[in-house]
Amino acid sequence: MNWGKIGGLTAVLLCATSPLWAFELKFSSSLASSDVNERLETASLLVPLSQKEQTNPQDVLAAAQAEYGRIVGTLYDEGYFAPVVNVVVDGREAASISPLAAPGRIGRIEVRVAAGPRFQFGETALGPLPTGAETPPEFRRGETATTRAIRDAVDSGIEDWRDAGYAKVALSDQQITARHPQRQLDVRVALDPGPLLRFGALKVRGNQAVRTDRIIDIAGLPTGEVFDPEEVRRASVRLRRAGVFSVAALSEAERIGPNNTLDIEAQFVEEKPRRFGFGAEVSSTDGLGLEAFWLHRNLFGGAERLRLEAAIEGIGGRTGGEDFSLSARFTRPATFNEDTDFFALAQIESLNEESFSSDRVSLEAGIRRYASEQREYTFGLGLTRAQTEDAFGERDYTIFTLPASAEFDYRDNELNAKSGYYALASLTPFAAISGTQSGLRTYLDGRAYRSFGASEGLTFALRGQLGSLAGPSLEDAPTDFLFYSGGGGTVRGQDFQSLGIDLGGGQEIGGRSFLGVSGELRVKTTEKLSLVGFYDAGFISEDAFPDGSNGEWHSGAGFGVRYDTGIGPIRFDVGVPVSGPDDNTGFEIYIGIGQAF
Repeated sequence: MNWGKIGGLTAVLLCATSPLWAFELKFSSSLASSDVNERLETASLLVPLSQKEQTNPQDVLAAAQAEYGRIVGTLYDEGYFAPVVNVVVDGREAASISPLAAPGRIGRIEVRVAAGPRFQFGETALGPLPTGAETPPEFRRGETATTRAIRDAVDSGIEDWRDAGYAKVALSDQQITARHPQRQLDVRVALDPGPLLRFGALKVRGNQAVRTDRIIDIAGLPTGEVFDPEEVRRASVRLRRAGVFSVAALSEAERIGPNNTLDIEAQFVEEKPRRFGFGAEVSSTDGLGLEAFWLHRNLFGGAERLRLEAAIEGIGGRTGGEDFSLSARFTRPATFNEDTDFFALAQIESLNEESFSSDRVSLEAGIRRYASEQREYTFGLGLTRAQTEDAFGERDYTIFTLPASAEFDYRDNELNAKSGYYALASLTPFAAISGTQSGLRTYLDGRAYRSFGASEGLTFALRGQLGSLAGPSLEDAPTDFLFYSGGGGTVRGQDFQSLGIDLGGGQEIGGRSFLGVSGELRVKTTEKLSLVGFYDAGFISEDAFPDGSNGEWHSGAGFGVRYDTGIGPIRFDVGVPVSGPDDNTGFEIYIGIGQAF
C-alpha cells in the first residue's frame, strides 16, 4: 500500500472540506525604523491573508511556516544578522505544527520580530577584478552590512569582467562569517573570469521571409572583435528598430567555440508583412481630418519598408480650405552600415490656407544615421516643383534642396516628459532652378523639463522655436517656406496661422522669420489626473532673423487637464488670446494624446 499517496490525498481532502474562517494577525517588531517595518510587512505572506474575510486554515498554516524565511531574508537585506523570529499560531510555534495535522480553525497569529543589532562590514574581499575596476563603496569596512550590498558588489564585479570581454565570468567561491560580539560581517568572494572571448557567428533561427544575410547586416554584430555586452544590446536595438519582428531575442551560446569565440544565438518571430490603418481628427478650428496608410514591412525580403499614405484635412474648418496629400516612402535599413538607413520619398501636396495656396510635387532621397539611441542625423537630396498663389500673385518655382537635420532626444518619456531635454535642428539649403532665388531655410526647436517633489508631482516645461529664411526677398520667397504663428503648435489661444506680415488692405503673407516661446506648469493632483497652466508667445518678422524690433508679437494663455493612460496622457487644453494685433476675444480648445510639447 502506498502511504505517501494516501497521506497526500488526505491532505487534499482536508483542504477541500475545511471550513473557511477569518483570523486575527498581530505583527510586532523591536525596530524603530518605520521604513524597515514597512518592508517586513510588505514581505509578509500573512498580512494580505489577514485582510481577507475567509481563509483556508491549511493555506494560513503554510504561509505561517514560510514567514520565517521571508522575514529573516528581509532583515538580512537590512543588515540584521542575529534576528529572533516567532510565528505563534493560537499559542503554538508555527514551525512545530505538522502540515498533516493542521488545525481545523485558526483564530489568532502573532508574528514577533526581535531584529537584534545591526551589523557592519568587517573584512571584505572581492576578486580578482579587471584593471581599473573597484568594488562599490557600500561594500567596504565600516559600512552597513546587507545582503543587498553583497549581491550588488558581486554583480558589479561580474559586469566589470564582462565589459572587459570575459563573458563566462562566474562566482567560484564565497565565505561569509558573522562575528556576533563585534557585530561585524566578514565577506570573501572569489570570481573566475575565464578566458578572454571574441564574437563568433550570429546564429539565426525563426526567420521565414526575412533573409538571414540581411538579419546579420542589420544586427551589425562585430564578429572577431573582443566580446562586449553593449554590442549585443545595440544589435537587439537595431533588429527591433527594423520593424519586421514581433520578437527579436539575442542570447549568448552556452559553450565557448573554437579559438575562444562566443556565438550569439538569435531567435525571431516575424510580424505580418502587410499592415493598413486609418484615422480621423476633429477640431473646432481645423475641421475634420482623415488619413489612411498601407505598409509593407518586408518588400524584397531584406526588411525594406514601403509606406503609402493619403490624407485630407480642413473639411468644414476655418483655415482656408481642404488640404490634400499623397506620399510614398521607401526605407532600407542597414544600407551603408548597420546604423545608417537609406530612404526615398515622393509626395504630392495641395495646401489651401487663408493667406496662400500651394500645389507641389517633391522628390527626396537620403540617409538617416543613428549615432546613438538619443541622437539621429539625416542628409538628403531633393527636387521640388510648386505652383503657389499669395498676396503677391501666382508663381511657379522649381528648386533643388539639400535638407539636413539633427535630433537629440534625452527625455525620460517621449509623450509625458518629466526630465531631460529635446532638440531638433533642420537646415534646408536650396538652389533656385526657376521662379525664385536661392537661399537657406532654418528651423530650431528646443524643449527642457524639470520636476520637483518626492513623486515628481510638479513639472516645469519650457519650449523655444526659431525659424529663419535667408536669401530671397519676401516677394520672391517660396510662399510655403514662410512662417506663421498661432494654433496648437505655436501659440495656443490664437487662431491657426493668425499672425503673419500685414501688407494692408486685408492682405497678409508669412514672415521670413519666427520666434516662439512656450511655458507650462504641470501639477499632478491624483495618480491619473494633472492640471496644467500655460503661456505661449510668438513673433513674426519680415527680416531673415527675428531681432524683436521689426515685426509683431502675439500671445495666448490658458489651462488644461491631463488624464494618464497606458499610451500617454489624454490632453484637453483651453486657450484664450492675451495680446496681439487682432481683436480676438474667443477661445480655442485642443484635444490630443501626449503633452503639447
